[in-house]
Amino acid sequence: MDIQFDVTKVTLETPRLLLRGFREADAADFYTYASVPGVGEMAGWKHHESMADTYRVLGMFLEEKNVFALVHKESGRVIGSLGLHVSSTAGTPYELLRSKEIGYVLAKDFWGKGLMPEAVKEVIRYCFEELGAELLTVGHFRGNEQSKRVIEKCGFTFLRSYNSEKHGKDVCEYVLKRETMGGR
Repeated sequence: MDIQFDVTKVTLETPRLLLRGFREADAADFYTYASVPGVGEMAGWKHHESMADTYRVLGMFLEEKNVFALVHKESGRVIGSLGLHVSSTAGTPYELLRSKEIGYVLAKDFWGKGLMPEAVKEVIRYCFEELGAELLTVGHFRGNEQSKRVIEKCGFTFLRSYNSEKHGKDVCEYVLKRETMGGR
């Protein structure tokens, strides 16, 4: 069961990041990381080949209001995104739980610095404590070891793997139940 929320009314903070809704002024920063080959592909989308691609996706973020911009406090730049989407729990024992699916991407220059687990852990807290989520899901393409490590560091457990017809790749899906977080 999906949970409705509006990211433009939320700002979350970690030691090194601010998580807030995207703004039109973020387009240049967004393009800077989204145009790097390999970054988007890890998350299932083609890297941006022009600012027109960036403006199109940014327009969706602004309209849907479900994707946080990850702002690096030290530089003030947007270095990634973290979305809360409709969870695909149909046909699982979790389909009636209040849930969201987490999806994320980070600028390549910031990989391996622990920033994404920092952001995901704060979003987990927000979802369970403030949105009343009972379950969170997340997935990665088979072979994406960076995402797998983030998922494991954040306490998710493996649920299933399946072939994504949309992407033509195997997806590994994980879950995290609120009760595993101490009943928060």
